[in-house]
Amino acid sequence: MYPVPPKKLTVGIPVPILQAMSYRQILYQIVFCTKYRNPVITDIHCEELYKYIWGVIKNKKCTLFRINGIEDHIHILSDLHPSVALADFVKEIKVASSLWMKASGLFPDFEGWAEGYGAFTYSIKERDRVINYIKKQKEHHRNITFNDEYKNLLDEHGVAYDENHLFP
Repeated sequence: MYPVPPKKLTVGIPVPILQAMSYRQILYQIVFCTKYRNPVITDIHCEELYKYIWGVIKNKKCTLFRINGIEDHIHILSDLHPSVALADFVKEIKVASSLWMKASGLFPDFEGWAEGYGAFTYSIKERDRVINYIKKQKEHHRNITFNDEYKNLLDEHGVAYDENHLFP
């Protein structure tokens, strides 16, 4: 706690007033895909994209724990600073990275990110497990489709959804 300037009492003795700090521990796994789920995130340039997104996350005062994906979607494990709303955070990542991807010329077939996203919370005890899961996306998707993976995440977190409106 940090003291604020002393407050004068009527008897003339300054008394410091302490302000409480804000504490939080919010880990989100955020998942979003390319428009029409086009496979446009190439292995050759994906690391550059991930580094760019890392910079966006740092600028929002958040910490990136892991980012990875495959050709048509990415997973991000990040904390969320208390001054940042989740929807604004995801929007900033998607808008900034979309502009960068189009301007860079590294992703010539990239049309944009699909609307929507998934965001799933985890405790700090689950961090290493989720990091490992995100690290192994390429191997993981040899055995499971994105649709099945996404539905599994929704089910695991108790998120109700209408399957008719899940994937455009």
